[in-house]
Parts: sequence; structure tokens; C-alpha cells
Amino acid sequence: MPPYTIVYFPVQGRCEAMRMLLADQDQSWKEEVVAMQTWLQGPLKASCLYGQLPKFQDGDLTLYQSNAILRHLGRTLGLYGKDQREAALVDMVNDGVEDLRCKYISLIYTNYEAGKEDYVKALPQHLKPFETLLSQNKGGQAFIVGDQISFADYNLLDLLRINQVLAPSCLDSFPLLSAYVARLNSRPKLKAFLASPEHVNRPINGNGKQ
Repeated sequence: MPPYTIVYFPVQGRCEAMRMLLADQDQSWKEEVVAMQTWLQGPLKASCLYGQLPKFQDGDLTLYQSNAILRHLGRTLGLYGKDQREAALVDMVNDGVEDLRCKYISLIYTNYEAGKEDYVKALPQHLKPFETLLSQNKGGQAFIVGDQISFADYNLLDLLRINQVLAPSCLDSFPLLSAYVARLNSRPKLKAFLASPEHVNRPINGNGKQ
């Protein structure tokens, strides 16, 4: 029996970063896929602490909130920096990822047709802090913080990948971020997951917008 269970809709959404993390760290997990019709019927939604998914189970521990789940996996699997200083920076990066992810989600689900042009135009200013952080860490040749991968790397990688689908040239002016994405994409276990039907056949979002 896999130690972890992800309960979520049949999309990448807010769970793909944790899936990437688990795959890259050679962890097994089980998926419980929730159809929208099932969700709209109400009982499952009512049973969820905040009335939303994902739901994540680690043995008898049940967690909600995708970033809390990522931080839990970071602590459990040693992906939270090598000391308190790095942990603080990892938290900072992850909060920055969340800020941009919220902008992306708002665009996709509430304002896609009218807002896409402005979103893409503003994207460089939102990506620049991550390029800056890379430049300050071993010349951009390592991870976003320190010399070992963290849960924030998986979250940032997922964010960068979905923005590349939305705006394919968005990293053209960010050589360190471009190299970072290529470097992480080529990690053997992660590369295998990203090429798997489990990833490729799962829509990025729930409304078909990418």
C-alpha cells in the first residue's frame, strides 16, 4: 500500500508540483480521482476541512491546502534546505510562487479572453525575482536555494512549465530560469514522470484553457 494518497480532480492543477516531488524522490502514492459531478453532489465537499481539494493522506495524517502539503513533504523527505536560513529562503520562494500562481489561476478561470494579453505583458516583472535569486546562488547553476533541491523547486518548476504553455517565449529573456527548467526537467526520475501518460494525459486546468 503506497504511503501517500492524493485526492483531487482529474487535472494537474495544484497537485502536479507534489506529484513531481514524489516521483523525483522515488516515492509511491495512490490517486483518488474526483469527478466534477461527484464533487457537485456535495457530501465530499462538505467533508473537506475547507470545502476544497486537494486532500492528502500520509498514513493517519490528513492534510488540506497544497502548500501545507508541500511543506510537510519538504520536512518529511529532507527537502527544506540544510538549515534555518535556507528554510526561510525556501519559504520566501514558495510564497512568491503562490503569488504568481494565484494570478495565473485568476486569469485561467475568471478572465482568460480579456486578460491574457495583459497577463503575458506583466509576466516578465513577476519572473524577474526568480532569475535574481538564481543569479545569487552559485551563479544560477544550482537550485533556487542552496545546493540541494527543495520542495519550492518543484513548485517553481511547475509554475514555470505551465506559464511556458500559456506563453511559450516567456523565459526567452531569462537565461538562468531557462537553464534551470531544462536542468530540472532532465533529472532522470522527474523526466520519466513528465513523459508518462499519467502526466501527459492529465489536463493542466479544469476548463481547457492553457
